[in-house]
Amino acid sequence: MKIVFLLHNAYAIGGTVRTTLNLASALADRHDVEIVSMSRHRDTPRFGIDPRIRLVPLVDTRPGSTDPTDPAFGQPALDYPAEDKRHRQYTRLTDHRVRDHLARCRADVVIGTRPGLNVYVARFAPRHALRVGQEHLRHDAHDKRLRKVLARHYRALDAVVTTTEADAKAYRAHMPLPGVRVMSVPNIVPEVHTSPSTGTAPVIAAAGRLAPGKRFDLLLEAFARVASKEPDWRLRIYGGGKQKDRLNRVIDELGLSGRARLMGPHTPIEAEFAKASLVVSASDAESFGMTLVEAMRCGVPVISTDCPLGPAEIITDGVDGRLVPVDDAGALADAILDLIADEPTRRAMGAAALKSAHRYDATPILSRYELLFAELHATRHRRGWERDRARLSAWALRRRRSLRRRVRAWGARLGRPSTQAARETP
Repeated sequence: MKIVFLLHNAYAIGGTVRTTLNLASALADRHDVEIVSMSRHRDTPRFGIDPRIRLVPLVDTRPGSTDPTDPAFGQPALDYPAEDKRHRQYTRLTDHRVRDHLARCRADVVIGTRPGLNVYVARFAPRHALRVGQEHLRHDAHDKRLRKVLARHYRALDAVVTTTEADAKAYRAHMPLPGVRVMSVPNIVPEVHTSPSTGTAPVIAAAGRLAPGKRFDLLLEAFARVASKEPDWRLRIYGGGKQKDRLNRVIDELGLSGRARLMGPHTPIEAEFAKASLVVSASDAESFGMTLVEAMRCGVPVISTDCPLGPAEIITDGVDGRLVPVDDAGALADAILDLIADEPTRRAMGAAALKSAHRYDATPILSRYELLFAELHATRHRRGWERDRARLSAWALRRRRSLRRRVRAWGARLGRPSTQAARETP
């Protein structure tokens, strides 16, 4: 079976890039796999790519490329939805090349990896191919305008796959998609090739984009309380982003210089997590929570805010980590201090985390995708009938509403109430 992924930029660093490469590599054991990168800005990808995977860049923006001279490159995309926040990074040239490539790629399955790319899949994937839209963000993270666009186009998909069951429930509740299978499959998080944490180093680690939603400012506030009681412990924050300067100022203002450090991006991160005894996440929201599982892979217990949507599906509170309320620096500090003071419990949680992380091995997740593909093939005609019935019902409803409007307008022209209005008149 030939499986084609559409990826925003396979040459960049990002959680979606990493998880897509992990899944593609697992599928390559049994299938012909291709990753189509919408753009290419450098010679080689940041992440290593399994040599069995074919990488196809569509628009080359490297110095010396002729693509930026194409007239279509200077025109905004029309097929990629304007409501997607990455729309400015897409051009009419991207639209043309996606459509052309999908028309000739002979794929059996086409998988999109972000909302706008899922729209490409819904509109342009070969008719015989299964059309799957992955959602690496949360339903509620999309604004109303984008959700309206997605509700219209996602009806042409065969499946929508979220990373958490909570998000799948949100799609089922708020975006009815007749004939479309909506289900959750977590990301693959590969086993690490490093020794697990000993749980004895006085180090707390955190990782992620230095962005407001990750709430590293809250983590620093909590650590300031920890540092006043546990002077030997250190905080290391891994990642890059626009908040670097602001967070450095927070470190200085809280008197944490030398105790808390911004370490910059590190790939792979697991070797750094293995040097820590605790990993902490203070996020306001997580669509999944890759860093949580990566820490657990290293035998490190994780303390996380119980934010929507991923942490509660990853961490069993009190067993392999701790969950605390969102936006509560005091609760976060108390949870950290509890585990610092109780080394036996900390090490037992680390062992439980290592065991629990096997849920994210490639084999069980690969099996879930292959079962999904088989189910979609087997139910294709029934699901098509469900879609047609829903379209017919929607058409009939529109006709009834139109007829009622026409009757009311006709009554108004004649100077008397419509039949319905007459019935409602006392």
